[in-house]
Amino acid sequence: MGHRNHHNLNFLCSSLGLLLLLLPGCLGAEGRLAHKLFRDLFANYTSALRPVADTDQTLNVTLEVTLSQIIDMDERNQVLTLYLWIRQEWTDAYLQWNPDAYGGLDVIHIPSSLVWLPDIVLYNKADAQPQASASTNVVLRHDGAVRWDAPAITRSSCRVDVSAFPFDAQRCGLTFGSWTHGGHQLDVRPRGTAASLADFVDNVEWRVLGMPARRRVLTYGCCSEPYPDVTFTLLLRRRAAAYVCNLLLPCVLISLLAPLAFHLPADSGEKVSLGVTVLLALTVFQLLLAESMPPAESVPLIGKYYMATMTMVTFSTALTILIMNLHYCGPSARPVPAWARTLLLRRLAQGLCVRERGEPCGQFRSPESPPGPQSPEGGAGPLAGPCHEFRCLCHQEALLRHVATIANAFRSYRATQRCHEDWKRLARVMDRFFLGIFFSMALVMSLLVLVQAL
Repeated sequence: MGHRNHHNLNFLCSSLGLLLLLLPGCLGAEGRLAHKLFRDLFANYTSALRPVADTDQTLNVTLEVTLSQIIDMDERNQVLTLYLWIRQEWTDAYLQWNPDAYGGLDVIHIPSSLVWLPDIVLYNKADAQPQASASTNVVLRHDGAVRWDAPAITRSSCRVDVSAFPFDAQRCGLTFGSWTHGGHQLDVRPRGTAASLADFVDNVEWRVLGMPARRRVLTYGCCSEPYPDVTFTLLLRRRAAAYVCNLLLPCVLISLLAPLAFHLPADSGEKVSLGVTVLLALTVFQLLLAESMPPAESVPLIGKYYMATMTMVTFSTALTILIMNLHYCGPSARPVPAWARTLLLRRLAQGLCVRERGEPCGQFRSPESPPGPQSPEGGAGPLAGPCHEFRCLCHQEALLRHVATIANAFRSYRATQRCHEDWKRLARVMDRFFLGIFFSMALVMSLLVLVQAL
């Protein structure tokens, strides 16, 4: 048994040694065959003419695009920069051979500068530099099929619509086609219905929804023959989380803070200053937003929200000033009109639960009409009467007139104070009413904008 195992081991070592001796020779033979094939193929080959057997024959080119990375989206200049892998496939009628004549060699890799290449360019390029072809090899098969894989950094024009910023979606097209060959000479078609996203590197600002491909055949004014092209439409949606946190949420909080100026007591002296401070804060955020937005005819959604909020804060500040004028009505102010007393001080105040200190909500003390001043004679009448005593006070007419004057002055003062308190109460009712109105407006506008983020 040991002798047989030793014999098998010697046989295996001998076989491996023989294989190692023959391998360099095989590789050398394959290299010599590849050189011979290369000399035979390019002996009479020219890359200046279309590789077709008949000049009337149309050369078909298949185009495949793989999106690798979104380098930049310049919204102000409306330029999209992408990193693409572009694959083009066609058949060269003059680069065919029989694999059996070359030791079964059916595929070779040669520099792309040696073969004819289709002049397919990006029509909507936004780069001043001429497009340079990448110096990569082409894969050539024995049946004449040529495959050219080349990376490319493209700068294309893209119409950016910021009307829904920061919840906008963009459609950027990349149109590829032959620059000089018409449809009767070169026909370009896409491989599949969309570009490949298998090797795409996620972008921090944009989310790619797809990149469908569409073939078109157009006739231009310069030429009579049709020109086919392939358009890859890149569908993008902006990632709005950063803009919501940095621009939208501060504006929402400030807009909800502005109506609270109606809740501040008038004696605090900070009602108007709060509205002005909120207006200045919104102006600063508006300037920050304008710096990041491209100039466009359509106002972005967040810009409309800022303008609506600033308009609301302006109106609330103006109404605060008017309400403070009602609160600080002086002694010369007229009494509250009857309609305002009935509609505002009675019904609206009861509905808004505006009450005096110590008065329970839901119960309303009807405001009293200020009594008119009484004449001294009317005031002294009840005090004077028939009296037969000489030292009775009723006979001191001068003293009685002074007492009546003091009483009438006190009644007039109380009437004035009551009128002033009615105006203050009316100001509190108006504050409570506009607090609910403007707070509801700010809340509805904020919800309408924030629901776009969902």
